[in-house]
Amino acid sequence: MAAETNETVLRRTQLFSTLTEREMRMLCARVSKMHFSRAETLFSEGDPCHGLFVVATGRIRIFKLSPSGREQVLAVEEPGSSFAELPVFDGGVYPASASSVEDSEVLFISRRDFQNYCREHPEVALKVLAVVGSRLRRLVGIIEDLSFTTVRQRLISLLLRLAEGCGTTTIRGVRVELTTTHQDLAGELGTVRELVSRNLSRLQAEGLLEVNGRMIVVKDVSLLKREQGRSE
Repeated sequence: MAAETNETVLRRTQLFSTLTEREMRMLCARVSKMHFSRAETLFSEGDPCHGLFVVATGRIRIFKLSPSGREQVLAVEEPGSSFAELPVFDGGVYPASASSVEDSEVLFISRRDFQNYCREHPEVALKVLAVVGSRLRRLVGIIEDLSFTTVRQRLISLLLRLAEGCGTTTIRGVRVELTTTHQDLAGELGTVRELVSRNLSRLQAEGLLEVNGRMIVVKDVSLLKREQGRSE
């Protein structure tokens, strides 16, 4: 399959989807392409902000590390997503770290070029506000989950989202495949790998799941939903 052009990638991005042909040509002239291998760091929390990124292929994990080294995943950006918009404007450092989940290709626009582009096209700056606002709401949701729910509740909630979003119905239940390791899953849930494994084992012992490595069968979605309600 032929690689997508920079324009095609940018057209799939909320910030740039409505640009005219001329505006898009001007933007593409300021874009460079970067390749990252699996688990390669794009930038670290506290680094000076050099610019804005758009995912072309692969997935990029945005995360923070505690002083003890525990990881909290803030987002996993898919193709068509932009990230690092805020420090481009406020002049601050990158507030979190970014690394590639798999071999990935991203488009990069320097801070100076993007600021100049937004001065010429104020509607793009307004879209940045909308994207940053949406991201803020998501972060508030993460804070609420970490503050008011248990690891078990967060794990059940994640499994239900996977089952309803991308699960496959089988005679044994709804099969979902985890695309990350238990360590990465722990980072997303704000806990440690041992607690993820322990809670998966408990849910399996209770007859709610079948667990075989990264393959999980939710035996009865409605039953798991009821268990989520009882856990709250």
